[in-house]
Amino acid sequence: MKLFAKGRLLLISGPCVVEDRDVTLRIAERLKVITADRPLDLVFKASFDKANRTSGGSFRGPGEAEALAILAEVRRELGIPVNTDVHESSQVPRVAEVTDLIQIPAFLCRQTDLLRAAGATGKPVFIKKGQFMAPEDMRHAVEKVEGVSGHGPVMLGERGTTFGYQNLVVDFRSLPIMRQYAPVVFDGTHSVQRPGGLGGKSGGDAEMIPVLVRGAAAVGIDGLFLETHEDPSRALSDGPNTIRLEDLPALLDQVERIRSAAG
Repeated sequence: MKLFAKGRLLLISGPCVVEDRDVTLRIAERLKVITADRPLDLVFKASFDKANRTSGGSFRGPGEAEALAILAEVRRELGIPVNTDVHESSQVPRVAEVTDLIQIPAFLCRQTDLLRAAGATGKPVFIKKGQFMAPEDMRHAVEKVEGVSGHGPVMLGERGTTFGYQNLVVDFRSLPIMRQYAPVVFDGTHSVQRPGGLGGKSGGDAEMIPVLVRGAAAVGIDGLFLETHEDPSRALSDGPNTIRLEDLPALLDQVERIRSAAG
């Protein structure tokens, strides 16, 4: 999989979690249509197992086998590259069979064995910066993957930094800092999350997604990560910090204009 073609934005987008086959395929089809004539490359994202939910009773997915089969169908039937996140080293080989990009969750960005297992697949690896990490320290995560023989490209993701309890802030200085070590993707939806802010689940300030995305585009990014859904109020995970599919085209228009103006 070729990433970051000159002048093109990488868009990683989809629902937070694989909910079921029909919802997942519908969202993937809409994303393919929305991005068809844009100067960007789409990668479809959905977690096959949402293992880091606030509450143990929250929806995690339909089960590993079914979720991976659905992602494989998106890839096969729609011709869209697929991304999902892994939580344990043992999951990596199975996930690598059906995906084009392997994502390391922010909470796990220091897990050496997980990073090395992802690197050993030869697939591109997308590492989200931990909410507790200084951007300078993400060079060590890159080095862990690049220290594995046969590794693929590495990219880093900014998704906000813990600011007290149940709040995140984005320090845009992290984008050029991390860009010294690898291409940078801005996660515009998790950056507005309020972890655990709704008691047994996370809240979010979805109205701030366009604000932060426009700011990141002006600073300079190589990719954009946006969780999207046809109806965020009914999403089974991360609805409060998800952008509506119908609102996505206008935001992408703004990003294209800002990137063009910024050169």
